[in-house]
Amino acid sequence: MDFVIKNSEFGDFYKKIANGERINEEDALRLFKTNDLNGLGALADFVCKKKNQNRASYLLNRYINYSNYCILSCQFCAFARKKRNNDGFELTIDEIVERAREALKLGATELHIVGGLHPSFPYEYYTGFLKAIKKVFPSLHIKAFTAIEILHLSRLNKKSIEETLIELKEAGLDSLTGGGAEIFNPTVREKIARGKETADEYLDIHRTWHRLGGKSTCTMLYGHIETLKDRVDHLRRLRELQDETGGFSGIVPLPYQPENNQIPVKYPPTGFDTLRTIAVSRIYLDNFDHITAYWVGHGLKLAQVALNYGADDLHGTIREEYIFHMAGAKTPQSLTERLLVRTIQETGRIAVQRDSFYRPIKVWDKKVERTDVSENPSVKDSEVCAG
Repeated sequence: MDFVIKNSEFGDFYKKIANGERINEEDALRLFKTNDLNGLGALADFVCKKKNQNRASYLLNRYINYSNYCILSCQFCAFARKKRNNDGFELTIDEIVERAREALKLGATELHIVGGLHPSFPYEYYTGFLKAIKKVFPSLHIKAFTAIEILHLSRLNKKSIEETLIELKEAGLDSLTGGGAEIFNPTVREKIARGKETADEYLDIHRTWHRLGGKSTCTMLYGHIETLKDRVDHLRRLRELQDETGGFSGIVPLPYQPENNQIPVKYPPTGFDTLRTIAVSRIYLDNFDHITAYWVGHGLKLAQVALNYGADDLHGTIREEYIFHMAGAKTPQSLTERLLVRTIQETGRIAVQRDSFYRPIKVWDKKVERTDVSENPSVKDSEVCAG
C-alpha cells in the first residue's frame, strides 16, 4: 500500500507525513478536490494506522435529551420546539436519574446529555441532575452540554464561563460534548444558526474547559451551504486550539441532514463526500488521535467503510437519539454491542471497547461470527447500551 501511495498523486503528501511535516491549508484544499477517493483513503488509512495501529473502537453509552424546548430558532435544526408546540418534551430530574439507572444496568460507561436552551429551567435544574446522577451512580461518566448550553448556563448563573464550568465540574460534569461547532465561517454561521454562539465563543468555551483540566470532543457539520475552503478553515481553527491546549480527545464530522428544516440543499452529503471529509480530517488534523465515523448520521454500512478512510471509531451503541432522527435520519435508534464488534472485525480491525477518553476497556480477541449477531438492534436488551 505504501508503494501505491508513493507513486500516486499523493506521493508528495506521503513524503511530508513520513518526514513528520504538517499538511497546510492549501494541501488540505487540494485533498478535498481530488477525484481519487481510493488514493485519498489509502493515505488517510496510512496516517490512521500510524496513530492507532490496527484498532477501531466503540463506546457503551446512552444519550439523554432532557428537553427539546429551545429559545433559539436555528435554521437547520429539526429538534427544537417552542412551548406552543404540541410535540415538545422535558424530563424531570427523577426521570433523568431513572434513565441513568437503565443505562448502568445495560453496561453503559457514559451518559451523553444535551438539550435545547429551555426557556424556564433554572440553573439549579442542571446542577441538580448532575449531582443526582453522581450521588447514585458515581462510576458513570457524564459527558454533557454543548458550548451554546454552557453560554446559556453562565447567563442563568450570572457568572463567567470559567466560574460556571468550575461549578458544573464540582456538580459532576466529567467532559464536554463537541456539538454546536457547525461551520466557523461567520457568514455561513449566520445563515444556518443565527443566534447561536460565535466561532470564537465556541472555541473559547472549550479552551477554558481544557485549561481547567477537562477534555472534550469537537464536531464539523458539513454538506449544506459551506464551501470546501470553509471546511478547511474550520479544521484549521480546531487544529490551532488543539496545538494550544491538547484538550480535544477526538473529532466527529457530522453530515448535514436535509429533511425537516429551513435550509434547502440541492446536493446533500453523498457517500463520496463523507469519505473524503473523514479522510481529509484524518490527514490534516495531525494533533488529533481519533476520528469518529458517527454511524447515526452516516448509516452503519458507510461508517464501516470509513474505517478504511481514516476513521478509527464508530461511536456508541445508542438506545435513543432524537436530534439526527428528527432531522430525517433513517438509521436505527440503537445497535447491539456484538453487531458493532462484528462491523469492526469485518474490516480487519481489532475491535476495542473504549471509555469516554478513547482509552481501551476491552479488546476483542475472539471473532464474532455473523450467526452470533442479530441485525435487529432491539434484540436482547442485555446486549444494548443506549448511546
